[in-house]
Amino acid sequence: MKNYLLSTFFLIAAVACNSNYVSEKRDTVFLNKRDFIVSDTSIKVKPAFISLPAGAVYPQGWIKDWATAAANGITGHLDEWTATYELAWKGVGFEATGADPETGTGWPLEQCSYWLDGAVRLAYILNDSALIRKVNDRLDLVVNGVLNGGKSFVYWVDDMDFKRDEFNNWAHSHMGRALVAYYEATGERRILDALTKVYGHFDVTPVPYSVGGVNGCNNIDPMLAVYELSGDKNVLDAILKIAGDEVTRETVNCWNHDDFDIGHGVITYENLRIPAMMYPLTNQSELLSATHNYLDWLDKNNLLPYDIASSEEHLAGIGSTRNTETCNVACSGWTYQQLLEITGEGKWGDRIEKVFFNAGPAPVARDYQSMSYYQSPNRIEDLMPSEMPGHPGDSAYNFKNTGHDVLCCVGNLTRVIPNYVMHLWMGTADNGLAATLYGPSVVNTVVGEGIPVKITSDTHYPFEETVRMTVEPAKTCAFPLYLRIPEWCRKPEIRVNDEPVSINNNTHGFLKIDRKWKKGDRIDVNFPMHVEVKDGRETPYPRIDYYVKGSSARRILPHETKINSPYRTVSYGPLLFALPVKDIRPDQQSPDAKWNYALISKSENDIEVEHSAMPAVWSWQIEDAPVKLKAKAGTFDWKPTHILPLPKDEVSVSENGDITLVPYGCTKFRITMFPVAKK
Repeated sequence: MKNYLLSTFFLIAAVACNSNYVSEKRDTVFLNKRDFIVSDTSIKVKPAFISLPAGAVYPQGWIKDWATAAANGITGHLDEWTATYELAWKGVGFEATGADPETGTGWPLEQCSYWLDGAVRLAYILNDSALIRKVNDRLDLVVNGVLNGGKSFVYWVDDMDFKRDEFNNWAHSHMGRALVAYYEATGERRILDALTKVYGHFDVTPVPYSVGGVNGCNNIDPMLAVYELSGDKNVLDAILKIAGDEVTRETVNCWNHDDFDIGHGVITYENLRIPAMMYPLTNQSELLSATHNYLDWLDKNNLLPYDIASSEEHLAGIGSTRNTETCNVACSGWTYQQLLEITGEGKWGDRIEKVFFNAGPAPVARDYQSMSYYQSPNRIEDLMPSEMPGHPGDSAYNFKNTGHDVLCCVGNLTRVIPNYVMHLWMGTADNGLAATLYGPSVVNTVVGEGIPVKITSDTHYPFEETVRMTVEPAKTCAFPLYLRIPEWCRKPEIRVNDEPVSINNNTHGFLKIDRKWKKGDRIDVNFPMHVEVKDGRETPYPRIDYYVKGSSARRILPHETKINSPYRTVSYGPLLFALPVKDIRPDQQSPDAKWNYALISKSENDIEVEHSAMPAVWSWQIEDAPVKLKAKAGTFDWKPTHILPLPKDEVSVSENGDITLVPYGCTKFRITMFPVAKK
């Protein structure tokens, strides 16, 4: 027994020492990156914020509950459930949908690189030793393959032609992101050596106008990170070459003149940020404006209430039953994240939160064991006929783990939680820290010239309005601390050690507090929330070949060009609210569920807010929702169709009364875009 206890003690001590060793290497990587960004003259426009490595921010409270469920579910076990995740990137041929049976290239490379990128981040965030071993073993195959002679991350294929094989080129970019995360989390030089070897001699695809098919221009995303981490001039030259390429320049010109391709939603989000990402290296404002212009157009014509564009594969206009592919939960948030880093504009943080708190949980089962390919604002079984491929009730809307025909979304889902956690805090070029997002967490990083600091955020946000921060530097020191002030908050309040701080000097949505910080300093943040009621109108499907040609019943819908139905949505702070349509399980609506309501409430004065205690363990259960809203509604004879899922006009109602709304993320069946009752 004594020997057993002694062995256990040394094992715990070894783990603790190794954890400290990894933390020190992470801090060194971050400091080197920050100092390089500040000093390098090739970076002409310094980014406002600098991302921290995975593991620097540790989730607490409800976010930790959700992250742990992911590690115990889809994120931790995808490779045990299907060959796509078990065998991709191992350099072997195998049978799977979209795979080359001789080489294993094709769709599985994309799908598995999504998973590895999310899994490596979550592994180091949670310090999950089993998940760390799993992802390290797989990513080390790629690193060693490159260092032992591979010319790309697809190391086992000697004659890989990325110009010819665009799908593998696309997958290559996502493996690049996974390897960047792996290097930043561990500080292992061999990983950076592999990244610079590949990207120092990489023929990048220019930014194409068409977003109907995948391409490799988004390799620029990890390449920029590799340059900031390595200073390798060959990587810089490759990026600048694409910024000046004739095809890229023509695409940027089109986007700046409101000329856009209505294409695939995922490719749209992945491609549109690339010009903005090249802006800091060029100081060419047209690159940044092209990205902003594309997003403005996307929002105007396709944005759904959870701040992601509709995408039934392709962009699909605005409608209560228009779908959003789950891949876009990850890639829209990542695009907003990159714009937040580049511009320092707090509005991008607002959008990340709205995506994460609402669209993040909706398409995944509450136990994180299965997910759906699509989500839509309204989901009821009455709109689930079998002749509507890709709509509720068919495989794209069913909750499965690896049973979907295409496995991109289940892999991409794994990125959602870790990308949010990692970016709760970011570094700044003036040696400080920024609270870019909010949630229960602890950040351990360095400020100034390398002084360790720990900040604990004690909160149930967004289910409560307050965030209580405790600052603990290793020694008393001065550094700037930035707090994002949400645009939706009318009367924010900030106190440091009980002394109020003026909000008037916030810039781009961030309040800067520059002072000497000592151990135990407290920051009390209060963001009073209010109900917001918005009215809008549905729009027709885009008149593009994807929808109007072919035999699929789904593609008959766009022939209806007069869709203009009114709708009403309700939000509270960053949370979108919905009428929960009771479910027995994520794919089965309760037979006694009632949903035929039109909303009478038309302002915040008509809606009552109810708060209750946060549950001990958070799993997005409807009955556990700590914030609920009571709104006035009335019933009517609602017979939705696929052409007109909402009535085309305001409706007369009967049996007026109150309905209870819950956060959208708690629901699997729901009404979110309500019919509107006549005045």
